[in-house]
Formats: sequence, structure tokens, C-alpha cells
Amino acid sequence: MDTTLILPPEPDRRWELARQLGVETAVVRFWGHEEWWTYDHLLRTANRFADHGLDLRVVEDRPPMGRTVLGQEGRDEEIETVKTLVRNMGRVGIDVYCWVWTENPVGVVRTSESVPARGDSRTTAYDHEQFERGPAYPVEVTEAELWENLAYFLDEVVPVAEEAGVKLALHPDDPPISPVRGVPRLVTSVENYERILDLHPSPNHGVTFCQGNFAAMGADVPAAIRRFGEDIHFVHFRDVEGTPDDFVETWQDDGPTAMDEAVRAYREVGFDGPVRPDHVPKMAGETGRDESQPGYTDMGRLFAVSYIQGLLDATGD
Repeated sequence: MDTTLILPPEPDRRWELARQLGVETAVVRFWGHEEWWTYDHLLRTANRFADHGLDLRVVEDRPPMGRTVLGQEGRDEEIETVKTLVRNMGRVGIDVYCWVWTENPVGVVRTSESVPARGDSRTTAYDHEQFERGPAYPVEVTEAELWENLAYFLDEVVPVAEEAGVKLALHPDDPPISPVRGVPRLVTSVENYERILDLHPSPNHGVTFCQGNFAAMGADVPAAIRRFGEDIHFVHFRDVEGTPDDFVETWQDDGPTAMDEAVRAYREVGFDGPVRPDHVPKMAGETGRDESQPGYTDMGRLFAVSYIQGLLDATGD
């Protein structure tokens, strides 16, 4: 397993911190800048990371897929863009594509970003009852249509991923609850994940095992790791306390999941891919830019990387 970090596509202090921590691989997100998904930009980005001692392993982003998720006219053009991205990743040598099956604006949702945690650090939380007081989203789709549209997408894209040698790693809905303001969601349970994998079985169609989401689902995390086994292509290492409709993010070492048992489960199933910390609390003195991305502040990620590496050392052969 490789401890990795999500990093911006251009070098900054976070690249230096990653290397100083001993991190040798990277995950990139382009935040909707479509030009970065072309072959030339992907190639330059991968080489830029390599020139700084980092191997770019994962693209955790996606081209627009609103029409695809909703099954609307124009989805074939959107899917063709995804195919192009996957082919370009294969040509460049980027192994994993982390994606979501969610129609904006129903993405990652939190209702608080300042809940007190250990030592008065601040973390994020979700309260479904509070969130549902807001207006319903203007999105018209049924759960059955989402399943049909997902099957169509997978039948188009999975063969391309197989040919390109890229692993598709589907991330859970966050929070793993349905519906959200009137919009149904599918990626909310272990059972639904199994159904999704069965829509188009392939070694290239698998899971981003976001531990916090599986914990919120009520799953036994180590048991779920063993259940999915070789279908796990990417790991988000985090934890939550609570239920899908009412949870708080925790420090990686302070939640209900036995993290050492989770790491042992990854070893048992032969997982040897990238693992990155996700959604860390904000620590004292983190201001300015750090406040703009709750869950991705630097000092908490430094702790999380060290904690993960310690667990890997402690559970190694």
C-alpha cells in the first residue's frame, strides 16, 4: 500500500510537505478545469509531479456528467469526454480514476464545519434533518432511472477502461443517504455497491473504499474490506461517529473503527494501491487559505499520514 496525498496540479508548499513526510505518490483534482483532462495537460502534469519526486497515481475528478446521470439528451457527448479522459490516463500511465455517480448540486454535503473535536480542533458534521429544511433541488429523476442510466454509462465506459488499463474506482455518496432534498442517490450501502459492480463485472470496475462513508452506512469496515477484496482500487482513510443522517467526522485515530484491523484486512485481500487521508479536523492556527477547504487542512493531514504509515509499519509482514 502507498500512503498518498491529494495535491494541487501545480507545485506549492503541500508538494514539499508531502516529500518531507516520505510520500512518493500523488492524487490530483483539477476542480472543473476541463483543459487539464486532455492528453497534453495530463502528460505535463504527470511529468511535473515526477520531476518533483512524486508518482501521479490517481485522478480524482470528473468531466461534467449531469446529462449522463439524468439520462438526458447530450449524454453520449459527455460519456465520450469521459472515455477520452480514461484513454488519456492510460496513455500517460495514471492507474486509477476516482469518480462519483451524483448529479450536482447534490455532492458532498455538510451542515457544519466547526464542531469541536479533540483539543478544540474543529471538524465537519452532517445533520439530515437540518439540511432537509432547505428547498428541494430542481432535479427530476427516479431511482429506477438512475439505475438504468448507470448501467448505460458502465456499458460504455468499462470496456474503454479495460483497454486503457485504468481502474475505475466509484466513490460512495457522501453522506450515504437517499434522497437528499428530493433527489435519489444509489451509492449508499454495501448491498447497492454489490449491485453496481454486478451491472458490468470487470477487474477494472471497482470501489473507492471511503472508510468514513462505509462507517456511516453502519458497515463493519474490516468485514466490508474483506467482502469487496480485489474490487477495492483506492482508499480514503477516515472515520465518522454517527449514522448516515447525523454524523461527525473524527480524527483518524479517534473514531469507532478499529483502524489497525482495517489495515490488516487490506493486507489480507492483497490490496496494494494508494491510500490517502481524507477529511481531517482543522488545528490551531490554520487560517486563510486553509479555511477555504474544510477537511483538507495541512496539519491534520500531516498527522494522518504519519498515523497511516505507523499502522502500515505495525501491521507489515
